[in-house]
Amino acid sequence: MSPPIPEFDAFAQSYDADLQRGLDLTGETKDYFAAGRLAFTRKLLAGETIARIFDFGCGTGDTAPAFHQTFPQAALTGSDPSEESLALGRSNHGSIATFVGMDALDTIAPCDLAYCNGVFHHILPKERDLAFKQVFDRLRPGGHFAFWENNPWNPMTRFIMSRVAFDRDAIMLFPAESRARLRKAGFEVLATRFLFIFPSILKALRPLEPLVSALPLGGQYLVLARKPLA
Repeated sequence: MSPPIPEFDAFAQSYDADLQRGLDLTGETKDYFAAGRLAFTRKLLAGETIARIFDFGCGTGDTAPAFHQTFPQAALTGSDPSEESLALGRSNHGSIATFVGMDALDTIAPCDLAYCNGVFHHILPKERDLAFKQVFDRLRPGGHFAFWENNPWNPMTRFIMSRVAFDRDAIMLFPAESRARLRKAGFEVLATRFLFIFPSILKALRPLEPLVSALPLGGQYLVLARKPLA
């Protein structure tokens, strides 16, 4: 069973335009943020072998090129409850990724890295534990989970979400909730980091962001977790 989330089939065709309406305030596109999240994740996992990746809540699959660039040797599988979104993913990125429905999660081979961005604020709180367990079960022992969410402490993030049609009913997660639910699902929590402080107009300051990533300033946060070896 997959956790119920708002119907995204209706947004599949307009997803990019809806999202960009919010991101315009940053002066960047979704590709900038996707590349930044993955580069930051790769840096934290330096030395780890990443051969299989699971993208939980992959939507239309448009992060696939960034995955391919950051982890060029890895096989990528994305899953989403929206069949319309998956169809677009297969059409646009089927040559570099595999896309499966939530009813086919058991067909995914154990992965080295699971990734999720901005999905859980669309999942009802009472269903979030199930979703975390679904990710946990897709990982090999010792595999990592890069859990990215929007930072509820950042007022600009909240304002951007208010401009995005599919985010207006979102129930945001504070980092403490994310860590607690990850531990409940069986994960070891390794780190919490914040990213994306400066908009495009202040891009000269962006090299400073990793130095202050432990502070809750950025537009998004990462909780890096691991499935225990034992």
